Amino acid sequence: MGSAALAAGHPPSPETAPTSSNSAAFGAPPTTLPYDREYPVIHYERTPRDNAIARLQGRLDRGEVKLEFRPPRGYLDSLLAALSIDPSSQTLVYSKTSLQVGRISAATPRAIYFNDDTYVAWVQGGDNIELAAMDAKLGQVFYVLRNGTGPAPHLQRLSIECLSCHDTYELSGGGVPRFLLMSTYVDTHGNQLTHEGQIITSDQTELKYRWGGWYVTGQSGSQVHLGNILVHNVEELIHLDQVRRGNLDTLQGLFDTRPYLTDKSDIVALLVLQHQVDVQNAITRVSFEVRNALAGQRAAAPPAKTRARLKPFLDDLVDAMLFVDAARFTGKITGNSGFDRWFQSRGPRDGAGRSLRELDLQTRLFKYPLSYLVYSPAFDALPDYAKHYVYDRFIAILSGRDTSTASSQLSPGDRQAILQILTATKPDFARVAAAKGSA
Repeated sequence: MGSAALAAGHPPSPETAPTSSNSAAFGAPPTTLPYDREYPVIHYERTPRDNAIARLQGRLDRGEVKLEFRPPRGYLDSLLAALSIDPSSQTLVYSKTSLQVGRISAATPRAIYFNDDTYVAWVQGGDNIELAAMDAKLGQVFYVLRNGTGPAPHLQRLSIECLSCHDTYELSGGGVPRFLLMSTYVDTHGNQLTHEGQIITSDQTELKYRWGGWYVTGQSGSQVHLGNILVHNVEELIHLDQVRRGNLDTLQGLFDTRPYLTDKSDIVALLVLQHQVDVQNAITRVSFEVRNALAGQRAAAPPAKTRARLKPFLDDLVDAMLFVDAARFTGKITGNSGFDRWFQSRGPRDGAGRSLRELDLQTRLFKYPLSYLVYSPAFDALPDYAKHYVYDRFIAILSGRDTSTASSQLSPGDRQAILQILTATKPDFARVAAAKGSA
């Protein structure tokens, strides 16, 4: 999805120019990705099939659906509808990111729309719509759709062009694909003002350090953040409180919002987006590492030495899914795009009507803090060893037998409710819990 699918980051440098075998449109020679050398069992270069974008292309090829081109957004509106992505998920970033950096500024921010596993980014006047998805087998995969009239629309996969940023170690070895969310100080042209303020954010990042280079609408009370800051030079940042714009209900007046689907960049959507990216990155790391470790092995579990090497990756996934050390809110947060209603309406509920999608927004993001991505195809596709490890940790933590940080940050009521919801809505977890006497 360009140089930074979700991020306020940097475009590719000349040293990381397109070189992928699926980049003929960019005039690049073929190459072999490092993943296919380091994680050969993953076969990352093969054609992705287990994601919503690949399935949409199949429907287009069979004539089951058509994308309609309508100015000023081209294919965007019908593409979102075809992918079941609601416009209320719109978030706007004005740092210069993606393959279309020349068109991005505070006056023409990049719009990102998303659901549980698919992301679509649109830039005003851009030649392409950029897309990314969680593929159940390959992890993060990236595409573009030419946003113009002419040949039938085709969703083209990209690799190196996007992975030059969307790789944990920038293709230097040992990395895996990832999504990125960053916060950085930029000027009104979208150019970075200082390297000191640039960070990759996570659930653990305090709100006051988030969303530099992003627009933010909704209410966060007295809790400040770096969104909506529009300055022309670094000297203006000396008096940061004077240039903050918090608690905005609309972005009208800051730039021309008419070309966009809404005049919002919803704070709740931004918070959910951050959590989702964190967990999906952890899932991909576990998938790559565990599959590689188990390749060619007949035993259900790897030897002790391998288990010890895999444990940190698995524990990181458990922690991400349980919001361990997530930044706490000090006041009520309220969105205003309708994203909260759309998001909470999706997904399973237990017999009492409870859902892992229920938002709290008082002191934390979710009422029942265990990630809804436990239901995702990417999580379900993890090797049995990995899933059983995660389930065993969940059971130990939620039953109170595990006294680690993860357990200590949940009240007894939280643990009981999460265990009940998960047991009622996730059949394979319920089977594991019953076998351990925790159902």
